[in-house]
Amino acid sequence: MRPFSTRRRFADLSEQEVLALAISSEEDDSRIYRGFAGHLRDDFPASAAVFDGMAREEEGHAQRLIALHKTRFGDVIPLIRREHVAEYYSRKPVWLAEALSLDDIRGLAGQMERDAHTFYIKAAQRASDADTRALLNDLAAAEAGHETRARDLTETHLTEDARADEDARAKRQFVLTWVQPGLAGLMDGSVSTLAPIFATAFATQDTWTTFQVGLAASVGAGISMGFTEAASDDGELSGRGAAWKRGLSSGVMTTVGGLGHALPYLIPAFWVATVIAVIVVFVELWAIAWIQKVYMDTPFLRAALQVVLGGSLVLAAGILIGIG
Repeated sequence: MRPFSTRRRFADLSEQEVLALAISSEEDDSRIYRGFAGHLRDDFPASAAVFDGMAREEEGHAQRLIALHKTRFGDVIPLIRREHVAEYYSRKPVWLAEALSLDDIRGLAGQMERDAHTFYIKAAQRASDADTRALLNDLAAAEAGHETRARDLTETHLTEDARADEDARAKRQFVLTWVQPGLAGLMDGSVSTLAPIFATAFATQDTWTTFQVGLAASVGAGISMGFTEAASDDGELSGRGAAWKRGLSSGVMTTVGGLGHALPYLIPAFWVATVIAVIVVFVELWAIAWIQKVYMDTPFLRAALQVVLGGSLVLAAGILIGIG
C-alpha cells in the first residue's frame, strides 16, 4: 500500500495553480537573492550589488505573473509553494548562506536560474491560454538569459579590481577559518604526540600497546584542541569565522596528525612499524612546512627548519626516554 501524501503532482495542477506556484517561486527566489546580498554586503559589496539586481529581476517577474493572474483568475491567489508539489525543484534555506563561500553562492545562483528555466518551459507546454503561454515562454527566455543579465550586472558592479579584492578577501577568510586552525592542529597533533608514542614504543617494544597510547593521545589532543579553538574566539570581532568551523578544523587535523605515526604500529613487527612511523613523521613535518609556504606565505626553508628541526628534537626525546 502506497503511503498517503499531501503533495500534488505537477501534472495535476490547474493553470491557476501553476501561475500561483510561479508567483511564489519568483518571490522566494527574490528573497533568497536578497539574503545572499545581505550576507555578502559587508565583505563583498560588489557581489552584493549583483544579487540586489537579480532580486529586482525576480520581483519584476512576480509582478508580471500577478498581473496575469488578476486578469484571468482574479485577485485571490491560491497558496501553493514548492514544497507542496511532488518532484518539484527545491531551494536551499537562505540561512545556509552562512556556511557557503562566495563561489558556492555564485554557483547556487546559476543552478537556481537553470531550474527556473526548466519549470517555465514545462509550464508553458501545459498552458492552453495564449497570453499565459506567451508570458511563461517570455519568463523561460528571461531565466535562460539571466546568465547574460548576471554578466551585465557583474560588469557594472564587479569591476576587475573589485573582483580581485573580493577574491583576496575570500581567500583570507578561508585561511583564517579553515587553514590556520587546521595547520595549528596538524602541528600540535604531529609534534605533541611524538614523545609519548615513541617513548612507549621503545620502552615496551609492544606494537599494540604503542598503538593504543598513540590513539588515546591523538583523540585526546584532538578533542582538547577543538574545544580550545572553538572557545577561544567566537569570530564576531576578529572576523576569523564561525567558532564551530575553526574548532572542527583544528580538532580533526590534530587527531589526523597524531594518528599518522600511530597507525603503523598496527603492524605486529616492531622494527618494520617503527621505520614506517618515522618515515610518516618526516612526511608530516615536510607537509606542514609546505602548507605554511602555500597558505601562510612563510619561506619554505624557514618553515622547514622550524618544523622539521623541532619535530626531530621531540622525536629524539621520545626515543631517548623510551630507551632510558
